[in-house]
Amino acid sequence: MTKDADVVPKCNSVHDDGLYAAERKTGMTRYHLVRCELLVGYAWIEARLIMVGMPSLDDASPVGKQPSYVRLYQTGELKRRASVLLERLARCDVCPRNCGVDRTKDELGFCRSPRRPLIASACAHRGEEPPISGRRGSGTIFFANCNLRCIFCQNHEISQCPELFARQAGGPEQLAEVMLRLQDDLRCHNINFVSPSHFAPQVLEALCLAIPGGLRLPLVYNTNSYDSVATLKLLDGVIDVYLPDIKYCSDRAALQLSGAGDYVRASREAIAEMYRQVGAELVLDEEGSVRRGLILRHLVLPGGLAGSEDSLRWLATEVSNQLTLSIMSQYYPSHRASEVPLLSRRVTWQEYGNVVRTAHELGFEHLWAQESGAPAHYRPDFSRDSHPFERQDN
Repeated sequence: MTKDADVVPKCNSVHDDGLYAAERKTGMTRYHLVRCELLVGYAWIEARLIMVGMPSLDDASPVGKQPSYVRLYQTGELKRRASVLLERLARCDVCPRNCGVDRTKDELGFCRSPRRPLIASACAHRGEEPPISGRRGSGTIFFANCNLRCIFCQNHEISQCPELFARQAGGPEQLAEVMLRLQDDLRCHNINFVSPSHFAPQVLEALCLAIPGGLRLPLVYNTNSYDSVATLKLLDGVIDVYLPDIKYCSDRAALQLSGAGDYVRASREAIAEMYRQVGAELVLDEEGSVRRGLILRHLVLPGGLAGSEDSLRWLATEVSNQLTLSIMSQYYPSHRASEVPLLSRRVTWQEYGNVVRTAHELGFEHLWAQESGAPAHYRPDFSRDSHPFERQDN
């Protein structure tokens, strides 16, 4: 493996003791970013919360009570788009890898995924951003495998162990059943597709079965942003909420840490397309759960490896500083992170505070920040039969 200096992006960094944050509070979904005081070392912070105007879902809203994908299904457009995407599996180009393998015959490309969708886990997830999780949880479907190879991936048990799912049965009927169970039995606020980029065709195929079965929840596309713009265009009007990551400002770092040497261009084009489709404004229902919009995530890495300032500056100047940000402190050394010494430690509160400070200086006013206990709270265990994020104590 290369030395630390080889993977540090050449991006400007901020060095300041100032710390900014906004804490979660049930029922509030937008906050001004305000100055906070660091109180007991890394232990805890105090923040003043200022709720700003939130658009509500009413009859005048551009988003009606019924998701737009229902109309696409009724007109036959959803089935047409599903067919187009499924045909592309024959020479797979549904993500930027453009592997060209025939997945209709279960040939395996970079993501090691066959024709059928592979579901690693499904649950009511209560650890997402407030308007995603709400009170009853987000109906989260974790797909197996991935089109990245992040050496620090906290979900590596399911994203980088294709042999565990190679014999898994399933098809669009099973995926549709899971969606309906999350809606009808668990009463989740939305259907949240995690790592869906390599299974986008199968998602549309399953929706064509779930919608006549009564599916009406908003659909969340929870992605690493290594997405094909051509694929995303076919999701326009299907996906209600985009929840993308912006991981790196450096292709060199992206190649060495995630195996994607064109990540910066691909992810930025994808995020711009998501913004084109849904804009910056979050549309909420009467419970404060999001019905439409975009929340942009950024995971702060130790030693500035993510190039946070450069990515935030690009967002502010080329997309919009009216976006809602989720700046995450939950990094912890996982999987193969020890191969890079800088990744072998947690993020310091100074590093994290500098990133949030930069967002403030760039004019971002709407964000969520995580508190110091976040890394332990967000560690999944996919070996659990019940819930990867909630331990069942005897």
